Amino acid sequence: MKLIEGKPIAEIVYAECLQSFEKLKAAGHLPGLAVVLVGEDPASQAYVGSKERKCQELGMHSVKIEKPADTTQEELHAVIDELNADEAIHGILVQLPLPDHLDEDQVILRIDPAKDVDGLHPVNIGKLAMDDPTGFAPCTPSGCQRMLIESGIETSGKDVVIVGRSLLVGKSLALLMMGKRKGGNATVTVAHSRTKNLAELTRRADILVAAIGIPHFIGKEHVKPGAVVIDVGINRIDDPTAKKGSRLVGDVDFDAVAETCEAITPVPGGVGRMTIAMLMANTIRACELRAGLAD
Repeated sequence: MKLIEGKPIAEIVYAECLQSFEKLKAAGHLPGLAVVLVGEDPASQAYVGSKERKCQELGMHSVKIEKPADTTQEELHAVIDELNADEAIHGILVQLPLPDHLDEDQVILRIDPAKDVDGLHPVNIGKLAMDDPTGFAPCTPSGCQRMLIESGIETSGKDVVIVGRSLLVGKSLALLMMGKRKGGNATVTVAHSRTKNLAELTRRADILVAAIGIPHFIGKEHVKPGAVVIDVGINRIDDPTAKKGSRLVGDVDFDAVAETCEAITPVPGGVGRMTIAMLMANTIRACELRAGLAD
């Protein structure tokens, strides 16, 4: 069984980012990322902090805007409007989830598609569906695809089953893996909570992706011997033996599935590390596109 770890693959992406960054800097351009955080959710604060630190490591311009949990829709839109107009900002990311009273769809629509480095604006989803390289793909699906590519796992002609239909992961990853590009050309099935005979379906997969948000949902019975398993889930469960009384696990029962599969991503240490790497790559590419320096 091969372990597909996120850190070494993320380092490859960061090395590419630094090369592009130096070219931009030499041409007088400095990529800038703005992250907007509403409320005080501890997980969101941790994610935003990680993104801010990585921007600093790469030498990028970084702006963090923190707003209270009772921020109104209009106030949040005003923040986005200011960032859309800011020439020093090439990428805008509004950290999700937002407090319940805010409409996430309207917030996403408010972001300039050319600065939507999270890849969730309908313009970018449309470009993804059309194989248009000027769009931005969502970071987590892009990270999954990059892990497959860098691990030497062939996707062309393979059967891929994705368990989970969110736009953030499932739907976007399906478009990526069907696309006519490296890491694509697969035959993709998207399963979800209403899918009947799930195990029968997933056992056909050469590549199985779990993104349903339920701890240890995918067991040995779901996996064909020799399959590749990508676990997108990050779930915190109680564990009295752990120092903090809890630990992170994926959507896959790792110990059970590892006996069967050819390769698998761990949780933590797998897909999660790729999400920030692809965000940095998207931001630098947004700067290249605006500067007319994109390949």
